[in-house]
Amino acid sequence: MTETLDTDAAVGAAAERLHTALVRNQPCAPIRDLIGERDINLAYAVQQQLNAHRIAAGASVVGRKIGATSEAVQKQLGVDTPDLGVLFDDMEYDASAPIDISGLLQPKVEGEIAFVLKADLAEGDLDLDQVAAAVDYAVAAIEVCDSRIEGWDISFADTVADNASAGGYVLGTERRTLDDFSPKDAAMAMTVTGQDDSVGTGAASLGDPLVALQWLARQARDLGDPLRAGQVVLSGALGPMRPAAPGADVELSIDGLGSVAISFNKSEV
Repeated sequence: MTETLDTDAAVGAAAERLHTALVRNQPCAPIRDLIGERDINLAYAVQQQLNAHRIAAGASVVGRKIGATSEAVQKQLGVDTPDLGVLFDDMEYDASAPIDISGLLQPKVEGEIAFVLKADLAEGDLDLDQVAAAVDYAVAAIEVCDSRIEGWDISFADTVADNASAGGYVLGTERRTLDDFSPKDAAMAMTVTGQDDSVGTGAASLGDPLVALQWLARQARDLGDPLRAGQVVLSGALGPMRPAAPGADVELSIDGLGSVAISFNKSEV
C-alpha cells in the first residue's frame, strides 16, 4: 500500500476513484496501488463507501451477487474464496428491449441461477437446510458483469472494491421451487454472437449454488448487512464469462428453468 496514505485515506481515495469512473462512465486505473492486491477487509470497506454513494443518489438495494465461485477464476485472481457485491434497483434489465451498451463500460455476460428469498437469513447457524428453506424460487439469469477498472486489469481487491464487478442482470420467467428443481445438477448452455458457447452445470458454483448462497448469507451477515426476504441473489457463473460486444445477442438455457435471451444495441457512431 502507498506509504503516504493512511488506511482511511487510502480507502476513501479508492472509493472516490471508482465512483468517478462510475459517474463519468469512463474506466479508471486499478485501485490496488492504494489498498494492496488482496486485503479483503480494505476492499470491502471501499465497496461499502462506493455503494453508499449510489444509495445517497437514490438507488435501493434489491439483492446480492456472488463472484469468483469457480476454481478457474479463483486461480486467476490468486485467491481461494468467492466475493460478493450488491444489486441495485436500477441494475435489472428488461429482456424485451435491447440493453443500451453505451451505459456500460466493458460488459461481459455469465449464465447463472438466481434465487429469490422468502425469509431473512440473519439469525441462526445458517446451515444448508435453513438456507434452502429461505428460498422462495429459482430462475435462470444472465448477469451482465462490468468493471470500472480499465481493461479488466483486476486483482482480487480491485474486483471486490468495485462491487464485485457488478453491472446488471436479467431474470427468466420460469420459476421453480427447490422441491422440483436441483440447482447442483442443472445443465447450462449460453450462446453469444460470434463466440464459443459457454456451458457448465450448477456444480461449477462452489460445488452447488446452494452452498454458494450459504457462503453469501454468512459473509453478508459478518459484514453487518444480512440477506433479507424478497432479495434476489445471483449465485455464481455456471460456465465461462463471455464479452458482450455491441449488437451481440445472448441466449441462455438452464435445464429445469427454461431460457432467457437479451441483446445489446450497437454502439453510437
